Parts: sequence; C-alpha cells; structure tokens
Amino acid sequence: MHTVYKAEILSVGNELLSGRTINTNSAYIAQRLTILGYSVRRITTIGDNLEDISLVIKEIIERKPKLLVITGGLGPTYDDITVEGLAKALNLKTIINEDALNELKEKYMKRGLELTQERIKMAILPEGALSVKNTQGIAPGFMLKYNETVILVTPGVPKEMEAVLDYFINNLLNEKPPIHYYEESFLVKGVMESELAPHIKKMVKEYDIYIKTHPKGHETKDPFLEIQVVSSGLNKDETLNRVKDTIARLKTIVKQLNGVIID
Repeated sequence: MHTVYKAEILSVGNELLSGRTINTNSAYIAQRLTILGYSVRRITTIGDNLEDISLVIKEIIERKPKLLVITGGLGPTYDDITVEGLAKALNLKTIINEDALNELKEKYMKRGLELTQERIKMAILPEGALSVKNTQGIAPGFMLKYNETVILVTPGVPKEMEAVLDYFINNLLNEKPPIHYYEESFLVKGVMESELAPHIKKMVKEYDIYIKTHPKGHETKDPFLEIQVVSSGLNKDETLNRVKDTIARLKTIVKQLNGVIID
C-alpha cells in the first residue's frame, strides 16, 4: 500500500461566504492536486477574520497534511490579513521579504508608480517564507514548511492563483506523490442509481477503486447517470488497467440491467 499524501485547501474571503463570489479556486486547486496524486481531505472556506484564520490553520496543521494551499487575502488593503493570521497560528514573526519586495519594486516601477506603505505591505511575509513569483498580477505568493506540512499561499484572483500554483508545482514542489492517477467516466440511461449501488459497493471492495455515480436525471422517471471511475497507484499500467477493467465490468452490469450506454 502506497503512502497517502494528504492535502487540504483553505480559501479566505468574506465575499466567498456571502455568495458574492463563487469559489472556483478550490475546485481548480483540488483538481490539480488530485491529478498530482494527493488525497485532498478537506476544503475549508472562512472570512477575513484574524482569529478565524489563525484557529483554522492551527487545526489543519494538527492534522499534519503534506500540503496546505491557502488562497486569498494577500492584497494591500486593511482586510487582507491572511499573512497575519498564518503568522499568528504558527507563532512566527512577519518581516519584509527582500525577494517579494524586489518583485513589487519591479512591477510598480514599470508603471511609474511609487512604493507606498500599502504596496510594501504585500512584501511583509512570515519569517522563513520563500516568495513565489506571480506572473499574472502584483502580490507575490509565498511558501514555507512547518513541521511536516508544506504551506503555499496564493492571491485570491483566479488567474493569479493559477499562476502562483503552477509556478510552485513546476519549480518549487520537491516532494511529489510517487503515484499515478487515472480516471474515466461514461454515461448511462435507464438504470436507477439505487439499482446500481449494490453492484458498485461490491466492486469498490474487490478492485480497491473509487467509483462515483453522478445523477443527471430523475431517479425513477428518467434515470440518467454519469459513472466516474478513479484509481491511483505506484504502477502506471496497473492503475490504468484497473480503471479499464472496472469500466468493462460496469458496462456489462448496466446491460444486464437493461440500461443504455452512451459513449
């Protein structure tokens, strides 16, 4: 059995809790980490509150994930307090990070703008943090390691978050899960989810695989399902074949239940 590389995601922002902004960041991050081989165990969303940020980070660190990705709250305004909350949770000082400051200087100087206190604020990071380049915006991201957990903090603007996350994965993430991930899905009409459930339960145990049914229609009037099959493992071929074999058997069962497979 391979070692499970656990990950958690923390999104920060009042706008996420009020419904003003849809939290697409968490979905993107979860997808990227899952493909890399991480097991994303929790996704948490909190507001711009110092005590909440600090408390939630403490709780996450106690669970000892391999990776924690925090997004949001790195800007120049008074309510951008993610750095302060993280530093408080880990009992770290905040200092001006020279690499982050140089990145900010370069960006603002290109625009002929001075480096005000509000702009310098984006270079004040927890002691020991490594600045992570933001190629799509102003505020640098950063990473640090605390005990067993690597922490990446990104801006909340989606294109900036994606840029910082990609740079981190491609250039700074030294220890990646040594496993392969593979998934496939197919559509089925005419078979109820409850009808397929006992067969799936049996196959999950037998194949040590993840199978998820996503209803697209009404359970009794117009059953329509997407069936997702996911596996990960140390051997690429075994992982792929496990998914293929499972899907082949599922399709046989669907036909026996008089369902229609839509490829």
